[in-house]
Amino acid sequence: MELTTQLALFLDNKPGSLARVCDALAEAKINIYAITTSDTVDHNVIRMVVSDPRRALLLFEERGAMVVESDVILIHGDNRPGSLGRIAQRLADARINIEYAYCATSPKARAGVLVIRASNPKRALKVLNSPDPA
Repeated sequence: MELTTQLALFLDNKPGSLARVCDALAEAKINIYAITTSDTVDHNVIRMVVSDPRRALLLFEERGAMVVESDVILIHGDNRPGSLGRIAQRLADARINIEYAYCATSPKARAGVLVIRASNPKRALKVLNSPDPA
C-alpha cells in the first residue's frame, strides 16, 4: 500500500485521443499501472497511475494537454469477496470520504490493484496501514 501520484488528462472526446496518449507514453518508455476513463459530451477525463508521473506530466504539458496531478492510494490486495468493503468501512469509521476508486483483476488472480482517491490521502494511508481492529 502506498501513496502515489495520479495524472488526470482532459482530452477531446473523439476517436484516437486515448491511442495518442498511450503511444506517447510507450515512446517515452513510461508504463501505465492503472487507468480509467470517464466521458462527458465534449471531453474525456483519463485518470492514470504511471511508472514515471513527473516525466509523463511534462510530456503531456509539452503537447498542450491539460493535466492535473493528485495523490491517490495504490493498494495491492486480495481478490476475495469483502476486501473492498473492509477498506471502505475502515475509511468510513475514520470519517474519510472515498471520492472515487477504480480497480481491475483477472477472475482467477489471487490479488489485484485498487486505486483510491480519498478526501485526505495521507490520513487514509495511515488508517489503512494501522492494524485492523477487527
